[in-house]
Amino acid sequence: MGERWCAAVLRVLVLQAAWALAGGQVRYSVAEEAKAGTVVGRLAQDLGLEAGEAEARRLRLVAQGRRASVEVSGASGALLVSSRLDREELCGKSAPCGLRLEVLLERPLRVFHVELEVTDINDNAPIFPAARKNLSIAEWTTLPGSRFPLEGASDADIGANAQLSYTLSPSEHFSLDLQKSNERNIEPELVLTKPLDRETIPVHRLVLTASDGGRPSLTGTMELVISVLDANDNAPQFNQSVYKVQLPESAAVGTLVTRVNATDADEGINSEVTYTVTNLIPPSGKYVISINTNTGEIHLTAALDFEKVSIYDFRIEARDQGWPPLSGHCSVELKVLDVNDNAPEVWVTSLSVPVAEDASVGTVVALLSVSDRDSGENGRVRCWVWPASPFGLEATFAGSYSLVLREALDRERVSEYEVEVRAEDGGAPALRASRGLRVPVSDVNDNAPAFAQAVYTVLARENNAAGAELARLWARDPDEAGNGRVSYSVWEGGAGGGGWRAASSYVSVDAESGRLWALRPLDYEELQVLQFEVRAVDAGEPPLCGNATVQLFVLDENDNAPALLPPAGSAPEAGGVAAAEAAAAAGAGSESGTLWAWAAWGAPAGQVVAKIRAVDADSGYNAWLRYELWEPRGKGPFRVGLYSGEVSTARALDEADGPRQRLLIVVRDHGEPARSATATLSVSLVEAAEAAAAAAAGSSSSSSSSSVSRSALGVELGPGAASAATNVWLVVAICAVSSLFLLAVVLYGASRWAPRAAVLSGPGPTTLVCASEVGSWSYSQRHSRSLCVADGAAKSDLMVFSPNFPPPPPGPAPKDTQPEPSALLDTVSGPSFIPFSAPFHPPS
Repeated sequence: MGERWCAAVLRVLVLQAAWALAGGQVRYSVAEEAKAGTVVGRLAQDLGLEAGEAEARRLRLVAQGRRASVEVSGASGALLVSSRLDREELCGKSAPCGLRLEVLLERPLRVFHVELEVTDINDNAPIFPAARKNLSIAEWTTLPGSRFPLEGASDADIGANAQLSYTLSPSEHFSLDLQKSNERNIEPELVLTKPLDRETIPVHRLVLTASDGGRPSLTGTMELVISVLDANDNAPQFNQSVYKVQLPESAAVGTLVTRVNATDADEGINSEVTYTVTNLIPPSGKYVISINTNTGEIHLTAALDFEKVSIYDFRIEARDQGWPPLSGHCSVELKVLDVNDNAPEVWVTSLSVPVAEDASVGTVVALLSVSDRDSGENGRVRCWVWPASPFGLEATFAGSYSLVLREALDRERVSEYEVEVRAEDGGAPALRASRGLRVPVSDVNDNAPAFAQAVYTVLARENNAAGAELARLWARDPDEAGNGRVSYSVWEGGAGGGGWRAASSYVSVDAESGRLWALRPLDYEELQVLQFEVRAVDAGEPPLCGNATVQLFVLDENDNAPALLPPAGSAPEAGGVAAAEAAAAAGAGSESGTLWAWAAWGAPAGQVVAKIRAVDADSGYNAWLRYELWEPRGKGPFRVGLYSGEVSTARALDEADGPRQRLLIVVRDHGEPARSATATLSVSLVEAAEAAAAAAAGSSSSSSSSSVSRSALGVELGPGAASAATNVWLVVAICAVSSLFLLAVVLYGASRWAPRAAVLSGPGPTTLVCASEVGSWSYSQRHSRSLCVADGAAKSDLMVFSPNFPPPPPGPAPKDTQPEPSALLDTVSGPSFIPFSAPFHPPS
């Protein structure tokens, strides 16, 4: 920098000397790009001005048209650089570069001319017209040695600073050759030294450098971009020769299968590739896949089905658009993956129904086929039967099963089975299927008819109509059709006493309905109990049967009137009445002959003068007799014991009563309606001696018979002892009858309001419905008690029944219902006694 300053000062001195010699013109020289404030020259001194004169006379530059970038210092009068000096801006390429300045000085006014030369420095680098130069050269067709002119660079400097030289970056395909167009300019040329291959190097990038001659040298560069033009010399190439794709069969339509990609090393239209599908195996694949001809994307156009096609093989052709067109090929293998989209299928190939209920365990009922169209675990099927019994599955071979019997059948318990065969595959999630089977069970005759009770107790009133229904028997057979069709018959049984009588002569049973009906009217006096068996037989093969015992109790009706007993023998006191007449009178039932008796005058009240004897063939209340004095009514001298039949004096007898009294005595039973018989007693009033003689005669005539026979119909004179004994027995009989009657009433009340007890009959529990006029009752036990009445045979007058009545409904019973059974029978939890009064006479 110091050297440059010294050189500038020396030039100023030289210019001043020259200016002096030239007649007052001052010349200065300054280098461009000098800093502001640099002293160009001492203008005031060179103009011959004294110190301070330049300021006083206002030494200054006259403004010119363009900015001079210099100024005059008012204090020192020196010419200074005021702003940047750029020679290229001021003078361009002109040389030398001089600026003419005018300096004005006042008092007096004078004008001086100053010439300022701006010298060049190397401050500008070479510049190319463009930073990048694009060239296009065809591959293979452009021969080595071909030249491609390039535009040279320019330098704003002048002289040696503007002298340019060129260099090219290294390249095996290109070199640089410099040609001089004139002495000033050099033109560079690019020379091809080796053929180009676009597929190897599609673009060559080189740098052309220009250097000037300054010190130091400045450079400028230009990038050469050489594009190799394509020729269709390359076929499309796929990045894979085989594409292997796996898709589940559940893939939706439109799913992207894969994308094939073929590249063509060429460019432009020569590299534009289109795709097509060829050689589809199986041919149906053309409906399943499609390819985008431009992108190579393969999509599903239809649903996949592994069970139909598991693999698709096809080829893809890629063809470019050059001429002639070139093509490349690849293979695509689409493997369809199985998904569990098929449920198992269950088919019944054979069904053997109905199944007999006595079929043995292991019997094959049905053959089934089970399959699943899926594969692997998805197609592995597990089967079972629901419910688990009485059937099971046995595998015969792959996919085939037998439905077999695992347990014994009972049609009466289950007549038909709804069997479901279930199948489940091994997929995730598992799919299930089922097949329902109806397996009816056919009947075999393995059940005998069974009656509801082992013993039936039937109550029937006597004098029933022939054909009247007594009861309905029912035996249940759970088998069906003929095996369960039951027929009934009277098997065995009868009644004893007076000879065996078969039950079939009294009753019959309807073979189909089991209705028990009477063949003839029943007579209690002939038959009290009939026991027999009824057999129920089904129509199966072989037939099976069941039995039930029927106990038929005949209930007494008041169908017999009281009968007067004849005297045991002829009595002298009978007044000439023959025994035959008495017997005839007794048989009439409603009237009798006249009976005779004697009574002493003056006999006290209560003396027994006679006793009427009668018997009723019925039993119970129907045979309980009472005696009434029908004539004479009012306050007569005699009275009759209500239940004893003894005729006694009501008061003391006197002569006013007359010699003879005629008494009409009615004997009634307690039946409904009551039946009666009458006896006429003629009492002769005699003296006490005659009465004693008659009594003695009566005693001797009756001593040959039993004490009971002395009570036969007739007249019996009673001495004092006999009268006392008779009164005692009469009181005892009345008390006994009253007690029994009271007990019957109490037990009847208890049976009405006490809970009904279960009843047992015979060897086991029995209950039987009896159809009779008194309704339907259930009985299980029967007890008989026999009494010996007068001279007649033993009679079953006391019977004990333990009924099993259902509990009565709450509230009053309807008026139109049957009468309570207690009107005939009294029911208690234990044996109940129903007293039926028979003619009972104390011993005389």
